[in-house]
Amino acid sequence: MKKQAFNPYLPSWEYVPDGEPHVFGDRVYVYGSHDLANGCVFCLGDYVCWSAPVNDLSDWRYEGIIYRKEDDKANKGRMVLYAPDVCQGPDGRYYLYYVYDKVGFVSVAVCDTPAGRYKFYGYVHYKDGTRLGDRKGDMPQFDPAVLCEGERTYLYTAFCGNHMKDRIGAMATVLGPDMLTIEEEPAVIVPGDCYALSREEARSAAEKQAKEMNCPYRLDSLENWEGFKGHAFFEASSIRKIKDTYYFVYSSQVMHELCYATSKSPVGGFKYGGVIVSNCDIGIDTYKSADMPAAYGANNHGGFEEIKGEYYIFYHHHTNGTWFSRQGCAEKITVQEDGSIPQVEITSCGLNGGPLPAKGEYPAYIACNLFTDKHSMYVAPEFPKVTQYNGDQPDGTPYGGTENAEDSSYITGIIKNTTIGFKYFDFKNVKKLTIVTRAYIHGDFEVRTEWNGPLLGKISLTDGSNFWEKHSAEIAFPEGCHALYLKFTGSGTGQLKSIIFE
Repeated sequence: MKKQAFNPYLPSWEYVPDGEPHVFGDRVYVYGSHDLANGCVFCLGDYVCWSAPVNDLSDWRYEGIIYRKEDDKANKGRMVLYAPDVCQGPDGRYYLYYVYDKVGFVSVAVCDTPAGRYKFYGYVHYKDGTRLGDRKGDMPQFDPAVLCEGERTYLYTAFCGNHMKDRIGAMATVLGPDMLTIEEEPAVIVPGDCYALSREEARSAAEKQAKEMNCPYRLDSLENWEGFKGHAFFEASSIRKIKDTYYFVYSSQVMHELCYATSKSPVGGFKYGGVIVSNCDIGIDTYKSADMPAAYGANNHGGFEEIKGEYYIFYHHHTNGTWFSRQGCAEKITVQEDGSIPQVEITSCGLNGGPLPAKGEYPAYIACNLFTDKHSMYVAPEFPKVTQYNGDQPDGTPYGGTENAEDSSYITGIIKNTTIGFKYFDFKNVKKLTIVTRAYIHGDFEVRTEWNGPLLGKISLTDGSNFWEKHSAEIAFPEGCHALYLKFTGSGTGQLKSIIFE
């Protein structure tokens, strides 16, 4: 059977959230932060890069560490590297833009190849040499995104926590051909939650705050700002261009969703477009109510990219019962003729280009839906979760190295009324389902193709075990493309390693 692509798209031991995909040549490269298994804070690892051929999005290759925390003299120790972005400059070299967690300015590193060893290059600065973020009235810089067009580079930054009245919104700054020097003053293009108000309220509040902060920024046209109410800018800037339209992608004030805004200009006039993806599927009503979370969500970050004529949004979900061990996922999206992007479901099949064949064995960690009858939205340690056998080494690679590493993740914390969902499979003459479980768990796994649909059968467990054991049931699945849902109705707390179709 051909190797399949599924979510998360990297090996189960790898944690690269905040994914920014870019096609350079015949490969797609993903740049992101680097979490660790069971990490205690965000972004503990150095920057690593993964790439895949554009014609086979299941074949991801580890490119190694491309930049270390200590490579920038601004690192004073005990600092972490937040979400970066990369673009190819006018000189043909590749520029990595990033921000440390305890500073408010943007650093840049450079490399001759997309995934080589980047070297520190400099800091984004005004023409007088003052770093962006250091000038009086500057908002702290955060989560840079970059788009290169000829001799100009457009830099997008900001963090606007809820009710932070000193943060106006996301900024666009124009850099010159040296990739560092500001050619046009920053412009606030998308409002934070304090300014996603009516036109009059936004203008009054923003102008008052700008004056109080001695803010030198140009404020974008405010007549568009009220459209962002409820989906105001929080963090996670990302930028793309399709034809003559610029798409600004960002994480909104509710955190679990990636939204987009569009404009014909890279530095102003952005209008709210909608939600592209939510990592707990809030807003999706195709298989549940729109307000029901179908997974445990939290913050989100990512961007989209055209790969072989198709568009994919990259985002992340959470594992290990924490916000700090995030893994990259991706979904195919559709850009409509009018430029709009409808929200897509989170799935298990992700980059596969279609449903996974219901044949053979699949790891449980590819489940896209995981919830209990409490329908909680945000991830917490007490909920069912994906975890792994061993943690990472300090550099973020798995014990045993990357060459021989095996997928070692599984679902743990399965309690009464836990629902585990996989989407989607192509069922052809499937008559039997086997699950591999362990731990003290007694009762039935109910099998369905809809989370609350007709019961197709039950797989019963009677004895607990410290070893992985198989349990099966003859089940006649309907032919065609369907989801698979397992709902546990027994007692105890169990674990699920894999599912097997026969």
